[in-house]
Parts: sequence; C-alpha cells; structure tokens
Amino acid sequence: MAGDAPEGSTPQPEPPKRKPSASDELARHGMLGGNEVSRSLAEELGMPIYPDLTGLRLSKEYLNKVPYSFVKKHTLLPIKEEGGAILVAVSDPLNLEPLEELRLLLDREIKAVYSPKEAILMAIGECYDQATGAASELIASLKKEKEEGKEEEVEVYDLLDITREQAPIIKLLNLIITEAIQQGASDIHFEPLEGGLRVRYRIDGVLQTRHTPAPKFQAQLLTRIKVMAKMDIAEHRLPQDGRIKLRMGRREVDFRVSTVPVTGGERIVLRILDRGDVLLGLNKLGMLPKVNDEFLRLISLPEGIILVTGPTGSGKTTTLYSAICELHNDETNIMTIEDPVEYNLKGIAQIGVRPKINLNFAAGLRTILRQDPDIVMIGEIRDIETAEIAIQASLTGHLVLSTLHTNDAPSAITRLVDMGVEPYLLSSTIVGVIAQRLVRRICPDCKEAYKPSDRELQNLGLTKNQLIKGQLFTGKGCDACFGSGYRGRHGLYELMVVNNTIRKQIVKSPDAIELRRLALETGMSSLLKHGAELTRKGITTVAEVLRVTRGIEGQE
Repeated sequence: MAGDAPEGSTPQPEPPKRKPSASDELARHGMLGGNEVSRSLAEELGMPIYPDLTGLRLSKEYLNKVPYSFVKKHTLLPIKEEGGAILVAVSDPLNLEPLEELRLLLDREIKAVYSPKEAILMAIGECYDQATGAASELIASLKKEKEEGKEEEVEVYDLLDITREQAPIIKLLNLIITEAIQQGASDIHFEPLEGGLRVRYRIDGVLQTRHTPAPKFQAQLLTRIKVMAKMDIAEHRLPQDGRIKLRMGRREVDFRVSTVPVTGGERIVLRILDRGDVLLGLNKLGMLPKVNDEFLRLISLPEGIILVTGPTGSGKTTTLYSAICELHNDETNIMTIEDPVEYNLKGIAQIGVRPKINLNFAAGLRTILRQDPDIVMIGEIRDIETAEIAIQASLTGHLVLSTLHTNDAPSAITRLVDMGVEPYLLSSTIVGVIAQRLVRRICPDCKEAYKPSDRELQNLGLTKNQLIKGQLFTGKGCDACFGSGYRGRHGLYELMVVNNTIRKQIVKSPDAIELRRLALETGMSSLLKHGAELTRKGITTVAEVLRVTRGIEGQE
C-alpha cells in the first residue's frame, strides 16, 4: 500500500507537534508580541525580572540533566537554586508546558522568572559552551570500552548539541573541535603515529599536544572528518581539500580541511576560520603611531601597489582586510581575488580562485579589471603573470593591495625582480611595503618582573636607562595559559615607504641589503625596534621578539 514502510524496516513515528501555548493564541490574535509586552505581562503575573544573564555559570547537574536541544527549543534556562526551588528564566510567561517537563527532568520544584529572549539565548550559548570541553574525559571512557561501536555518519549542525543518540566518535570529534575553539587555536592537527593518533592545537602560533586517542579510533575519527568535509572517504592515496561549516550555539565557524597520505595513515589539518574571533580595523592591529599614520596615508592614495609581506600565519590577510574596511564606502568599488575567501566582508565583491576551472589569480584579476574597480586586493602575488597584471592595474589608475612571502619589507622588491619584473616598473608603481610578524603576549595572570641580563638588552638594542624601573617581564606559566606563560598575540610591523631615494636605488640595483640600509636611514622603524618597544612595555618577552626576527636583525 502507498505510504507503508519498506519491507524489513521499522516505521518511524512522527514527532508529536507542540500544542499552541496561551501566548501563541494571544500572538495569533495580535494581542501579544515583543519583549516589552512579555515583560509587562510578567510583571502583572508577579514574576521576578532578570534582564541580564551575563556571566552565568550553571552546575554540572543542570547541564547533564537538561539537554541543550530542550532549552534552545523552548528558550528557557535554569539559572540557580533559591529557597529550595530552581529558578528558571523564561521569555514567554504564559508557556507553562515546558516548565512541567523541566520539573520532571530535574525532579525539583520550579519557579519561573522572566528574562528577554536575546538574554536567554546568549546565556544558553555561554553555559553549554562550558560543558563541552571534556575531550580528555571522553577519550578515557572510550579506552575502557571493549567494542568500538558502529560509526554513524550524522551531519553535525551545532557543536553544543551533544545528545546521547550520537555515536561516541562523533561526540569525541565535536568535543575536540569545541575545545580547540575555546582555547583560541588556529589549527587542529590529527597526526597518525605508531602508537596511535596525536591531536595537537596551534595556539598563538605554537603547536601544543592535547590528546592521544587509542589506535582503534584513528580510522573512525579521520573518516568522520572527511565525511563532514564532503571528501572521498575511499581515497587514501591522494591529498584532498575540503571545507566544513559548523555552529556553536549562535556562533558560526568555518574550517579549511587538508588531508595528505603519510606513513601510518592520513594526516589531517583543520584551519579554524572563526568569524567571531577576527578583529578588523587598523586601530586594532597594534602598529606604532608613526607606522599607522604612514600606512593610512598610503592606502588613501588613488593609485599604486601596497604589499604586505611575512611568513604564513603572520596576519597578512587580517592587515589587508583591515585596510579594505578602512577604505570601504558607497563611492568606492572594491574587489578582491583570494585563495580562498577567508572572511566575508559586507558590501565588497570577493572572488575565490578555482584552479579546476582555470580561475587563478591572473585570470580573476583580468576579469576584475573589466568590472570598473577603484581598489583591487590580490590574495598573493605568486608568479610573473599576476605581478605584471597588478603593475598594469596600478599604471592605469587603480590602488592594488597584495601579499608576498618575504622575510622583510625591502626583500619584496628583490623577490619581484627575481620573478622577472623590470625594476623601473617597480620603482614607478610600488608606493609602500609593510612586513609583519606575530609575537605572543605575556599571560596577564602569571606575569612577573625580572632583571634582564646585559646580553638580552644588547640583543634588543636597549639600555637599562630605557627600561621601566630597570626591569622586563615574563610569564611563569599557569592554568589560564596552559603553562606556556603566553596568552594572545600582538603584531610587529615595519613599513618601507618608497620615496625618491628608494626609487633611485631600485632602478640602480634592487639589492635587499642596500635597500634596507637606505630605508632605515630615511626613517623606517624595523621589526626588531617595534619588538623592543613591546618588550619594554611588558607586552611580550625578549625570547619571543628574537624568535620571530631571527635572521633579519643582523642586517641592521
């Protein structure tokens, strides 16, 4: 018969529909709606008002007994115990059915209080975010199980929605991802070793080992990641790339996924692109005032090329995005070509390269120039073809922003000449080059002062008279920074403005050492000098500055 379940399958009952509450009926007749009306109704019913739930911390009892899906569906949250009853924040004073269900779940007396819907939703995200950092505990429990259990390929929609129906391996992966985001990691590494799988997080630019699941879970974890990234799970010999888009409550997080076959299995790296964690704006980058003013002047020019250089993971894209956000207005047409588009910028046309259909930087750039742009951003200049089109764009009245992989600012000129660009074209188009690094900040919770040695001061070019009270600072290591002594990062910047002196030298000889000498003589503040200033102020350490500037400080 039509509509019957297939033979051999178990018919699935339809989920019961929620009965309309009194509030639903009033809303249907246009008699109820909005936070103000709900609050007035709560006051008439004598319900206590809790307008703000920021900083709420729920006990594990509530978190374990009340599913995330339940509180999210009904927009309510148990907030604390008072007078033998549990106070529950609700946004709908007349919707009483969920309160009865909650009373059964907690087996306690319930007392309703009113909070605005937005406040409850925000508190739900914060509270259940706390509950999902137990990857180590789950690994320990999985090791005790004798059977692996069958893997379920269930699509993950919300990382905080960890229910009992999910397979243990799905729970484990969700917990690992959530923990990495909570700890501010930029990458998650899943590395097969002889003794099992090693999971490492890159936090503040440094890899830290976090978990070592048993060997029997390695294949399941890696397969689960490939399923989520829509990769070919049967292909283990070729590298693959994919993307995952997940939510943590109301927070959207994107992941770039890369797999590569290695001895012992497949190695997978997840690059975390957390839109809620990126800080865009030149005033948030931490440039020295003089460098910030010069950079603002350069990006306000109507034409020319501005390059941002530095190694992978040094924040070049953030600098370019911040510059674009500074320039964006209704009178300007800004277009970008990137690999890939990391963050969506409102009101700006962004193109992602697609090598499979021959949409590379050069092809995309040609198309952009036919779209009447004022400002063009190129993700990276990798070859002579892209460089030549960027130069032609600059010569025809466009401002071009791009990145280049070099150690310092003057080396960018030499790198482009090595690609095959004529020096006279560079001297007439490039207006400035900014080089940058990221150093780790000293953890404020375990920061302590010490007397630096003469050698440390000499390495930074400082004297004891320049120090504040004759001391520098370091991080001792604590639980807040996971024993590293650092928490967060700060940028180091050097800006080479291409003035007449630099232009003449580029045409004469684009030698990086000579260009650096002239740039320093004409006022360029070096990476090491910026690092010394941050060290003197107690923001970072001597070791950090020397770690990221090693190899270029000897040229000064």
